[in-house]
Formats: sequence, C-alpha cells, structure tokens
Amino acid sequence: MCAAGRRWGRQQRALLWAVLLAAWEAAWGQLRYSVPEEMPKGSFVGDVAKDLGLQLPALRDRDAHVFDTGRRRYFFLDSDNGHLSMMEQVDREEICAAVVKCVLHFEILVKHPMKLYKGEVEILDINDNSPSFPESSSVLEISENTAPGTRFPLEKAHDPDIGANSLQNYECSESSYFTLDVKNGDDGVKYPELILMKSLDREQQAAHNLILTATDNGSPVKSGSTTIKIIVIDGNDNAPEFTQSVYKVTVREDVAVGSRVLQVTATDRDEGPNAEVKYSFFKIPEKFDKTFKMDPESGEIEIIEKLNFEEHEFYELMVQARDGGGLSSHSKVFIKVSDVNNYVPEIVIMSVFSPVPEDTPLGTVIAIFSVQDRDSGANGEVQCSIPEGLPFWLEKSFDNYYSMVTAELLDREQVSEYNVTVRAADGGSPALQSSAVLALRVLDVNDNAPVFAQERYSARLAENNAAGALVLTVRATDADWGQNARVRYRLWEGRVRGAPLSSYVSVQAETGALYALRSFDYEEVRELELWVRAEDGGAPALSSNVSVRLLIVDENDNAPQVLYPPAAPPVASGKGAGRAWSWRRARRSPARWWPRWWRWTRTRGRTRGCRTSWPRRRSRGCSAWGCTAARCARRASRWPATRRARAWWWW
Repeated sequence: MCAAGRRWGRQQRALLWAVLLAAWEAAWGQLRYSVPEEMPKGSFVGDVAKDLGLQLPALRDRDAHVFDTGRRRYFFLDSDNGHLSMMEQVDREEICAAVVKCVLHFEILVKHPMKLYKGEVEILDINDNSPSFPESSSVLEISENTAPGTRFPLEKAHDPDIGANSLQNYECSESSYFTLDVKNGDDGVKYPELILMKSLDREQQAAHNLILTATDNGSPVKSGSTTIKIIVIDGNDNAPEFTQSVYKVTVREDVAVGSRVLQVTATDRDEGPNAEVKYSFFKIPEKFDKTFKMDPESGEIEIIEKLNFEEHEFYELMVQARDGGGLSSHSKVFIKVSDVNNYVPEIVIMSVFSPVPEDTPLGTVIAIFSVQDRDSGANGEVQCSIPEGLPFWLEKSFDNYYSMVTAELLDREQVSEYNVTVRAADGGSPALQSSAVLALRVLDVNDNAPVFAQERYSARLAENNAAGALVLTVRATDADWGQNARVRYRLWEGRVRGAPLSSYVSVQAETGALYALRSFDYEEVRELELWVRAEDGGAPALSSNVSVRLLIVDENDNAPQVLYPPAAPPVASGKGAGRAWSWRRARRSPARWWPRWWRWTRTRGRTRGCRTSWPRRRSRGCSAWGCTAARCARRASRWPATRRARAWWWW
C-alpha cells in the first residue's frame, strides 16, 4: 500500500512538472514540434492555431504567417486550417551534417496587435544512409620483418545518420595472421585498427585479402564494406617512428593563408634509402585535404584555405611517415581553431508598425527585429540599444529578438517623424558594431481645436455701404495635419431687429471673410454683435468661437429742414386776400404747422453740427428761431407728444 502511494505521488509530481513546463512555454510563445526527415512537401508538422489558442478567423484577420528572416524556409502556415506544414522535403544529413540534434527554428508573426511567436522543429533521423568507405578497395604494404602485435590503422567508414542509425561496429573477414580491433577516439568516433597476430613470410604468402565491413544499428540494419589487399614486402627492418604519437596545436581562425601550423618529425634507424622518410596525410576527408597541405620532405603542415571557426572548430588529421623500403608509421594531429571576433552583428528588421497614431497607448509594439552574430562565446553576445531621449525603449523577447515599444505618449505636433538608430555591439575586444535605422512617421489624430489669431475682432463699417462689401477677415489655425487641420467657418445664428443674422452678414467658409449682405442705416442699426465658429475636418470635429463687433459709422446723408418760421402762403385774390401771417394766428391754429414740424423732427432732427444753443427761457419748447441745426429738435423728438403740445402752446 505504501509503495503504491509513493508511485502515485511520483506520478502526480511528474504530471505537475509537465503542466508547468507547458505553461512556461506557452507564456513565452515557444512552439516545439518534431517530424521525421524525408517527409514529403505539405506534410503536417503541428497545429499552430490550437497551440496558440487562436481561432481560424482571427488567424486570418491578424495575417499570421511564418516570417521570412532571409534564411532558407522549410515550413509554411496554412491559414485555412492553422497547420504548420513542410514547404519541402528535408534531409537531416544535408542541413545538420555535424550536429547530433537537428533543430530548425521558425518565427510566426501575428499582427493587430503585433506579436512574435518563436518555434522550433526537431528533425528526427531515420536510417536512410548506409555506412560507406571513401574507397571500395585499398592496399596496405607490410614488411615481412614486422613484429607481431604491430597495429595498422585502417580507413574509417562514414555514416551521416545519428544515434542507433549511425556507425556502430566494424567486422573483418577471418584471417590467421590478422585480427581487428576497434577503438573509440576522443571525439566519440570508432577507429578500426588491424593487428598483426604472427610473423609474415613473403615466400609462403605474398598477399592477403581481407574484407572490412561497417554496420549500423538501425532497423533494418545497413552496412558497407571495403576490400583490403595486404602486400608483404621484403627487406626493411625498421619503420619510421614519430617523435609524438599525437600532435596538438591551436590556431586563430584569422591566420593568414600560407602560414605554417606545425611540423611533424619521424626518424628511421635504417640506413640508406630505407631511412629516407616521406610525409603525407593518411586518408583524410577530401574537404580537409583542401584546407591543409603537408610538405613531404619536411613534414610541415601549411594552411591553404582560410579557416572558419563557425564551420569547423576542430580538425583531426592522420599523418603518415613512410621510408624508402615501404615501411610506414602513423600519428595523429589535432588542430583546434580559436574564435576571433571577425563577424559584425547583423540586424534583421522583421516588422515595423508605421505610421504610428499619436494616440497609441503606452507599451504598444512598434517594431520587431532580430540580431545575429556568427561568432561564438563572448564574441557572439550582442547588446542592442537606441538613443536616449526618445519615447521608445527596447524589450528583449527571445534570445536574439527585440521589440521596440512606446515608453511615452507621442505628439505629432511636436515631432512628426522619428529616425530611430538601432545599434548592436558584440562582446569582443575590440567590439564590432552595426546599426540600422527605423523610419517611423507619426500619424495625426484630431486632438487640437482651431485657434483664432485674435481673442476678439472688431470693425467699423460706414452706413449706406454696398451690399456684398467685405467687412473683415477672421483667421484660425489648427496645429493638426491634413484633413484634421482643414478649418471651415460659419456664423453662430442669431437675430437682429427680429430678422435672422444671416440676412445681414455672411462668412466665407474657406477663407473666413465676413461680408455685408445689405446696406446698413446708422439710424436703424448702430452695431452688431455676432459669433463666428471655426471647425476642423476631424472626426469628431473640434471647434472654437470668437466674437466679432461691427460698428456702423454715421454719415451726413440727411439735410436739415427749417421748421420755423414756416414759409409764407401765397397771396390769394379772393376772400382772405392780403391776410398776413401772424404769430398769434399760428399760435391759435397749431394744426396748420404741427405736421410740418413733426416731419422735420423725424427726418432732420439727428443732424450734427449745431453751433447755437437755445435761450434758457426757450428750453421747454422747440423752435428754429436763432438755430441753424437741430440739437433741440433731437431733444424734443424724445419728448412725449403731450409735452410737445404743451411746449408749443406755451409759445
């Protein structure tokens, strides 16, 4: 019972760790899949839509796709079903020849809002390659004086598969003279060696034929073989001997072509031609033979091709020393390449969100880019930065991926565009740097209302103006741009003497020019108070108002009229002829001259320029006696009718 409980507890802990690991990967946007190699084009890799928790319509609307980083693309995202599929057939041995775990990386870019998901697909090995030898047959010459127990290294086979599918063992055909021994090298590679079991006798058997077979452990098992012909030679008793069984050297990857790496030395205790030693490489890969050259006389190894740490950081060479009698010995040379900071960091701009609305919230992703440095160690560690004082900051998303997000609110009216220089510097000494410029344009948002040039406007307009005369021009400016800065003007509707304001004046919508629609009469309208509204073209529109005061200027457009004494009536020949006008009759008969006076006060009573004041004793009445203007007439025109009547009867 206790044992069962402990097993259940371990299962629960394992399940909890699996759940936490899945949650951690989902939180960081990491997708992991695996697929066997040699899968045909269009094969299913993984359900991206399901793993990201996105519905298919959202996946299409947000333009989700596998981002092209400039490298070879092996996958594509099918927007119809949300599946990640193979773009082409992949051979693991072709793309990951020297890597045990073959992993291909991909990035999925999703927009609106912008987000980057990083993923990897492990290409699983299948047993699609058989072990093979560089040559189908080889010849090995051995002196009959060679002592038993001497070892002879053989050419190793190569299997590009990995794991159980790679080379696992060597077998040799039966022989009473030789046996096969397989050794594991420092690099984990198996090396076959032939061991002489008993002394050879050229006179009894001059040649021996062996078959060397290399096998893997795949399903099914695959193998390859080569034929070894051993020729027994006569004479030479001593084989050359190297001063070291293993030579080791470290060179910088920027070493000049033609430089000497090291020198191997072997001596032979024989004399004459049997002591003359020649050096050569012993069955090394063809690509290594193009990188190094050995001087057969001195044993110096020279570089004939530029080294590259990122391609090969370690070389293992087998060298051979052979005397004139045909005897040979072998030694190993290990060349380690040290990294040099010779690669400048590369900045790859993946996506830029431009133009950027000026009301973009804080923390919005503006651009996504990646940084690559082909160097290793500290030389490959890259730090990115942008200049200070900008409303942006960098956020590291993954190992070499950065997002530029907004750190402050943008204001197009202050800065309409940004040229952000992204700098990448590695950790080498001296450090190498590169830069890229992100051009960002700030998109205008209607956040500014029109502003008038003056707080209030006023103008003077002479009466009796022509209809359509220009009164004044109001002007407002908007700090926004484009349609948001287009200002239109209109009147704030009101009424003047019972009539609409728009029947008196109008404003031109585009220019703000204010026009008089009618001829003004100072005696009717002395001033106008109106409001003009300026409205921009944004959505929603913003507006502001300004007051305009229009003063009507009086002009001398009314002539004075004489009210007293009235003109003498014509003398008639009939009844009443010769009757003179008398003040007393006029006083007794006011109906004769009253309408004439009233008409004078209504039409001439406002004329300016009176120079003579009336006597104080006449202040209660009104007469033109002694006055050429109408000051008192204006005063009298404001009296009630009863007072005017009393004043005239007083006279």
